[in-house]
Amino acid sequence: MDERPEHRTLEALGLARAPRDHPLGYPGVWPAESGLLAGDLLLPLDRLTHPGRSPVLAVGSNASPGQLRHKMAVLGITSAIPMVRTRVTGVDVGVSAHVSRLGYMSASPVDSPGAARELFVIWLDDEQLAAVDATEPNYDRVVLPAPRFRVELESGETLDDVFSYVNRHGVLHNGRGSPRSHPGQRPLITELLGASAALRRLFGATPEEFVARARADARLCERGTRLFAEENRVTRSGLEHLRSS
Repeated sequence: MDERPEHRTLEALGLARAPRDHPLGYPGVWPAESGLLAGDLLLPLDRLTHPGRSPVLAVGSNASPGQLRHKMAVLGITSAIPMVRTRVTGVDVGVSAHVSRLGYMSASPVDSPGAARELFVIWLDDEQLAAVDATEPNYDRVVLPAPRFRVELESGETLDDVFSYVNRHGVLHNGRGSPRSHPGQRPLITELLGASAALRRLFGATPEEFVARARADARLCERGTRLFAEENRVTRSGLEHLRSS
């Protein structure tokens, strides 16, 4: 049996590009189906076994195999990660109210009782969970409890509780006070720059300039984050009160 099926590499599947290296492609390409991330392979997930693992709902780049592979590789973690497609009710994908040092505007879950989304749950052991926690300095890991939030696996099984990362700075609103949805980097950054002369002075007039300046200057990212609050563009996600991990 072939120990390394080349057709299952992230490169062959079009999943290798990590948003950390290609910010305007955030949140990255997600798999078309559930799989087992093992190094630079995404293998079929024939059976989900998860004793000792924690389910984490991924609303942004944690559902990108390329990004997740990088997070593990930095710390020398080689154990495999199940990535499971789920149908999630009660949560939508909003825009975190901070400028990432990697040059993009991240996603954050928001409370949305009428929303139903196809998202991924990644199942992490303790070492993997600690590694992902360390990559989320602007987020708190909280529990999204059932039945208020329904997370249904492809098998029809529902999860009692699932973790997710909620942004500490809040989320951007849609101009009417409600959290806005995340449309993707290029249209989002274009709109944000177009609506604020102060933001253009900091980050330039195009998404490409925004990315380059953000990646070059951590203090500029902090200034941009404060500007969102100063311009009253920020609201609560509705999930801040949930208990932490």
